[in-house]
Amino acid sequence: MIPFKKYFLRKQFQKKLVENEVHRTVSQKVIKTVGIITTDEISNWVNVKEEVEKILNLRNVKIYSFRTHQNYHNISFKHFSEKDFNWQGNIFKPSFKSFIDEPFDLLIGYFNKNNLYLESAVLESNALFKVGISDVNQELYDIEIAETPIKTERFFFELKKYLTILRKLKN
Repeated sequence: MIPFKKYFLRKQFQKKLVENEVHRTVSQKVIKTVGIITTDEISNWVNVKEEVEKILNLRNVKIYSFRTHQNYHNISFKHFSEKDFNWQGNIFKPSFKSFIDEPFDLLIGYFNKNNLYLESAVLESNALFKVGISDVNQELYDIEIAETPIKTERFFFELKKYLTILRKLKN
């Protein structure tokens, strides 16, 4: 069942990626709200939300982490998994759907490995400005930063430089 689901999900993802590229606009809005999409693995060894609040000096930050199928037994409102997507690529977990539908001023895709479910979540997001780690999928983001997730501070200091240049952060 999973290969069948992944096939259709990938097909929908490619279709939405093309549509997104045609209708893409870059927001000039100052950043007040931040959404973060990451993996459970990264969340276990670094507090990404805390780093964003500290380095970017922003307080309205929400985070969702992707869990692999081995961790289904722990139900959480801050995690999502492949079971939260149907075969058409639609998200049906209400709490995750409301996170994706929220028009964040900034969405950070904090993961460095290709993952159809993480990439679909970033693509589906209604965020106005999207930033992520390079080497994942350059079509998803407005800005990509070449850094590894283990160097969290360096990533966010670099992001702060770019956002300051673009006048998206208040000093």
